[in-house]
Amino acid sequence: MLTEDGKHLYVSHDEYHNLIEKLAVQIYLSGWAFDTILCLARGGMRPGDVLSRIFRKPLAIMSTSSYRAEAGRQQGHLDIARYITTPQAEVAGRVLLVDDLADTGHTMAEVILRLRANYTGITELRSAVLWIKAASGFKADYAVEVLSTNPWIHQPFESYDAMDLTQLSAKWAP
Repeated sequence: MLTEDGKHLYVSHDEYHNLIEKLAVQIYLSGWAFDTILCLARGGMRPGDVLSRIFRKPLAIMSTSSYRAEAGRQQGHLDIARYITTPQAEVAGRVLLVDDLADTGHTMAEVILRLRANYTGITELRSAVLWIKAASGFKADYAVEVLSTNPWIHQPFESYDAMDLTQLSAKWAP
């Protein structure tokens, strides 16, 4: 069960994967058929990977970055990669854009503008996230949880942000 104190939302590995599965079911039940999943790295990579496996669709990746200061807790300037990595010749057709959350919504909105301007082969674009925060100006087509507040979401893998190789070596030393 997710616990929220108004400022923090703690998510376990199992809860995280359950959210991805719920997102998959939501998309499936909508009846929308898409050709490609485009995930935003880094946050959308885990959900994108799982959705790609469940729906058996190719996974394309676009790198974005805005959370760099204070161990990834402070949003700054948004950088969007110029190119998309895809196993196909290009991203085209019906595309499902995936990220972990819509915090302010700025990233998703800017990426969608860029995709529409530069990838004319995309005929339909829908978005999917695990969480939408209350302050988000962006509303995804598919979302598992719409939060009534704006908590910091503690995802199960964020411990790696503070870990270094010395700590990891000590943990696994023979």
